[in-house]
Parts: sequence; structure tokens; C-alpha cells
Amino acid sequence: MDRIYNRAPLAAQNALVSAYGVYWKWLRFGGSFSASLAAYRARERYSPEQWAAWQAERLRELLTLAAGHVPYYRDTWSAAQKQAARAGDLASLPLLEKDPLRADPCQFVREDAHPLHLKHFLTSGSTGTPIETIWTVSELRDSLAVREARSANWAGTSFRLPRATFSGRMVEPDPASRGPFHRFNAAERQVYYSAFHLRPDTAVRYVDALRQHRVEWMTGYAVSFYLLARFILEQGLRVPPLKAVVTTSEKLTPEMRAVMEQAYGCRIYEEYSTVENALFASECEHGRLHVSPDVGAVEILRPDGTPCLPGEPGEVVTTCLMRSHQPLIRYRLGDVAAWDDQPCPCGRSMPVLREVIGRIEDVVVGPDGRQMVRFHGIFTGQPHVREGQIIQERLDLIRVLVVPAAGFTPDDERDIVARMRQRLGNDVQIAVEQVAQIPRTRAGKFQAVISKVTVQH
Repeated sequence: MDRIYNRAPLAAQNALVSAYGVYWKWLRFGGSFSASLAAYRARERYSPEQWAAWQAERLRELLTLAAGHVPYYRDTWSAAQKQAARAGDLASLPLLEKDPLRADPCQFVREDAHPLHLKHFLTSGSTGTPIETIWTVSELRDSLAVREARSANWAGTSFRLPRATFSGRMVEPDPASRGPFHRFNAAERQVYYSAFHLRPDTAVRYVDALRQHRVEWMTGYAVSFYLLARFILEQGLRVPPLKAVVTTSEKLTPEMRAVMEQAYGCRIYEEYSTVENALFASECEHGRLHVSPDVGAVEILRPDGTPCLPGEPGEVVTTCLMRSHQPLIRYRLGDVAAWDDQPCPCGRSMPVLREVIGRIEDVVVGPDGRQMVRFHGIFTGQPHVREGQIIQERLDLIRVLVVPAAGFTPDDERDIVARMRQRLGNDVQIAVEQVAQIPRTRAGKFQAVISKVTVQH
């Protein structure tokens, strides 16, 4: 499908995007969506006691199912751990690393799941290589229902309204394209922006798309919307009225928020979630970041595994309560955050995060000035790459470190180079280097993208 899309003329690409949009509209808004939406809205005003009771019951159900009917947990948990699971004792269970999930995602699927009823997706691979997540249709509808209720609606908008999106999709396959740098999903009145063509001389085309398609709000990569906002202010571009911008995927700093609010003339809301839907946090009308307890049981832990006090940064560990067909229990996200113990004026009793730390990625800069984020997406669909890292040494030199898996050949290397050139053009030297491992930070992680090129923010 990607090959067909890449070779199609512009009009056909928009038609293909819209046809796919019809399917996605049914997939996300059909069937159980309305019931899920009503349930999330109803639970929104639960008291702390109601939330504790709801979550305890859901945890017992999920952990009991995992202990007896999910191969990975059934085969790796000890008898004592299975007993603790059946009692709903989450703290007695081991932490889950990403490597087992990456190596065999089907081992995490419950035995009674019907293969024809499951949908398979790849994460963007923010820790170097993608992870396959497996969903039912009802779980997909749940995931949009919670975003509609507690993200879009809190921001005063809706997924039913025309929107623009920055994501990792290869919207414009030609790296040397003169535009347009978006495609339009007529089924949902959605503008898909290319995150790989954003630079000072193209910014006006992005703004024109808002006006052309009467976009009412925007959502997607925080850094991409921030970069566009900077270009808008630098060039004095006029943006049509917007209801809100909801940022995802990267940390939203106060400086970024201020620039974006000035450029777009509306409030900016932050959303913190994962592609696995392991947790969900969204910003209310008072600017506080609330965790949804019906999406995930979130822990913030010290290195010794004990819970952090409010205001104390620690590792984010979550048990996904929304998805039970591929349950993720005490899943280590690799993020660092801190709780806030101050009650929110909005009156909601959902826990509040004071800060999410360390989700800003380095920006890759093209020789022509374009600035791009989420560059690690080049490793999606690369079965012979176990881990990968992008290092920009100079404007005209990028190193790609690859930890090869069995079967890695020169064809895989050529594919990596071709993907890089599709994003950056032919004026950049691409050096692919096979390594035994990617250097880790003191926290045990490595950055998927590192830029040594100074960018003016």
C-alpha cells in the first residue's frame, strides 16, 4: 500500500487517504464508541474512594486473567507471584521490561483471543526499535473515547471537528517536493501534515492548509507545532482562528507553550500517553495534568522499587487497565515523572502529575534549514534491526548506529540509507555503522536521536 501511495499523483493520494479515513472512522467511532465515551464522562467525577474501589476490582480481574491465561505471565511468574496476582497485589509482581514484549508480542496475548478479531500496530520505536501492540476493535474505540472525553473535550473541541495533525506518517514521499506538504482525509476532515518538510520557506504552505480546510484545532507532535509556531512568528504569518492545540509525544516546556500560544492565538493543552495505551494523562481547564485511573494503574518508583513521594522524580511504571487482550503489567516506560499532591480547582479526583521529565527529542536539521523530529521512525518495519540510533554530527553528515539482528544484509543497510534520503534529500552523507550495542545513559536508556548541530530555539 505504501508503494502504491508513493507512486500515485497528488489527487490519488488524497483519495487514498480519504478512503482509508472511511475505514478508520468506522473503526474508531463505530459500535461501542458512544457507550465508552459516556462511561469515561460518567467516571470523571468519581470520588477518591470510588476510584480506589473501581481500580482495585479491575486490577484483580486483569491480574487473575494474566496469571492463568496469558502465556508470558503464566510461564514466568512464580507460584507466589500468581497467588499475589489473584489477590490483586500489584506491588508483589515483577517489573516488565520492553525487551520481552519486543521479542515476542504474541506471548502477551490471552489464549482466548480470536486472531481474526485482533489488530496489530507498531509503536514508533522511541527507544530505538518498534514494539508490536495487539488490540481488539473495542479497545481501539476505548482509546479514542478517552481522548475525546478527557483531552479534546477538556480543550473545548472534539474529534468530530476539522483538525490538523503532525505525526510520523510519510505524508509527502518526495524529499525535494515543492508542496503541498499535507494530505486531506475528507472522511474526518483531517489535515495530515508532513513532519519532514517543515522549514522557514515552507511554513506558509502549512498555514495555508489551515485556512483551505477550515481547521478548527490541531493535535500531534509538540516539537513540530512549536517549530511551526516559531516560523509563523518570525515571518508574521496570520493564522486563522483555532479553538486549541493539544500536544502529544514530546514534553511541552513553558517556553514552547508561550511561543505556540502567541503564534496560534489559542490555549495549548498537553497530553501524555503511549502508543501502547499503557497510561493516559491530559490537561484540564486549570492547566493540571490528570492521570486517568481507568486507563492505567500508574506507579512512580525509586530505584529500589519503593514509591516516590509527591514532588520526587522517579521512574514511571504502569499497568494498562484499558487493554486486556495483550495486558502490560508493571510495564517500564523509561520515562521519569513526579506526582503533585495539591488538589486541582477543577474538582476532579484523578491523580495529578507535577511534571513529566525527559521526553524532548533532539531535532534533526536538514542542509536547507528544515527541522524534523521523531526521526527514529526509519526503523519501523526493519525486522533485521534490533536497535538503532540516529546521530547528526554536522548538517551534511548523519551516522546511523545499528545493532543488527540475524539476517541483516547490505540490502537492509541500503534501505536505511534510502529512508534517510527520503527525509533529508541527497545532500547529506549517511554513514551506517553496525555496533554490538547502543551506549546507554546512567538510567539504562539510550537516546534514539542525538543532534550535535546547534539549533536556535
